[in-house]
Amino acid sequence: MGTVGISFGSPTAGTGFNVSDTVSQIVANLQNVEAPWKSQLANLQSQDTAISSLGSLLSTLSNDVSQFTDFEGVLSQKEGSSSDTSVLALTSASSSAVAGTHTIVVNSLAATSSGYLDEIANSSDTLTGSISIKVGSGAAHTITLDSGDNTLSGLAAAINSAGIGVTAGIISDTNGSRLSLVSGTSGTAGDLTVTSAITDSSTSTALDFNNAVSGANASLIVDGINVSSASNTVSTVIPGVTFQLLATSPVTNGTPENIQVQIVNDTASVTSSLDQFVSDYNSVVSAINAQEANTSSGTAAPLFGTPTLTLLQEQILGSINSESSQGDIGSITQLGITVNDDGTISLDSATLNNELNSDYSGVVSFFQNPNSWGIYFSNTLNNLGTSNVTGTLALALSSDSATESTLNQNISTENLLISSQQISLTEELTSADETLQAIPSNLDNINELYSAITGYQAPSVS
Repeated sequence: MGTVGISFGSPTAGTGFNVSDTVSQIVANLQNVEAPWKSQLANLQSQDTAISSLGSLLSTLSNDVSQFTDFEGVLSQKEGSSSDTSVLALTSASSSAVAGTHTIVVNSLAATSSGYLDEIANSSDTLTGSISIKVGSGAAHTITLDSGDNTLSGLAAAINSAGIGVTAGIISDTNGSRLSLVSGTSGTAGDLTVTSAITDSSTSTALDFNNAVSGANASLIVDGINVSSASNTVSTVIPGVTFQLLATSPVTNGTPENIQVQIVNDTASVTSSLDQFVSDYNSVVSAINAQEANTSSGTAAPLFGTPTLTLLQEQILGSINSESSQGDIGSITQLGITVNDDGTISLDSATLNNELNSDYSGVVSFFQNPNSWGIYFSNTLNNLGTSNVTGTLALALSSDSATESTLNQNISTENLLISSQQISLTEELTSADETLQAIPSNLDNINELYSAITGYQAPSVS
């Protein structure tokens, strides 16, 4: 600790000294006791930043792995194709779909029932009477016109607001205007039965209902089984697969052609996800390696030489190289992943694609079976990260936090003590300064008194 000297020149000069500067120097010396605490606190905070960054990288990597270990993740994704997309188009293939080939013949498409009333020349003519509408085997609904809905548009509005499963509209052309009705349910279940007793009062003409399209179910043969569908969107025939019927199958020599529907594993998504895993794994390893080097300022990285860093290296490298006793695939090398000299990994897409195409179930087992590589690696990440309160990084942060709390408390307590001493020093030194500044005046008073008594005139001290 340094020393503080008080400089006030000649003691009889009456100039005193700078109290503020003197107190500041003393306080600065007192604060030196906090320097080791603040240095340790800064180091711990740097470690916290590095640990949190590693935790984020591990969390991202953990999410990547979960795509493979999740039964409904990327390994369950399917995609499909149709041999004739003008007849049948694949809409979706969910994770419950099973890879395979299906043969489909489309004999007829589903139809939605519709019809219309006879046209009238003037759409604003007054209408009278009633109309009865029945959808499929449901109850018939009768709408009787009154003064509030006795026009073509009023009738359409009354039908639409009745909520009977029918959409009414007005179609106009050079022949006139007519009320159109379209069932809200496709197939035979939505077939319309309409009885019209509507009359155009302006012309006394009865408006009969014309059945334009009868409701009909689609007819198809799926893998030799006759299937009927009320809709052209079919989702219950092949488990997990939805397809759209667009036309009937072409007929060659009197025989409808088969449409081939193929459901396959989505290997492209698997490859893309594994590419992302490799990239994120290398980010983790690179961040760990960076902690073994010096920072840009030439000082050691925050986690250099710590048990936390050593444990991370051992667990990450150990788990990536671990082997699985589940299924035909024993290690990541069979998937085309190799470990480089610096701990990062590389992926050979050709090897991966070959394995996906030849033993897809083996790849699934490698990631998802109990005690598999995927489950072991996932558990390793969970035991290292910050999201698990007992994880290595989470415990390191907790330990640092406890030490930081103690250091901050020590600094706070010391600051309170120094503040109290600063107040006392300021009061004492201010009093001393006032005393020093009063010395010339006191000496003059003594000289005057001495002169009065002795008659001797002493020289002035100023």
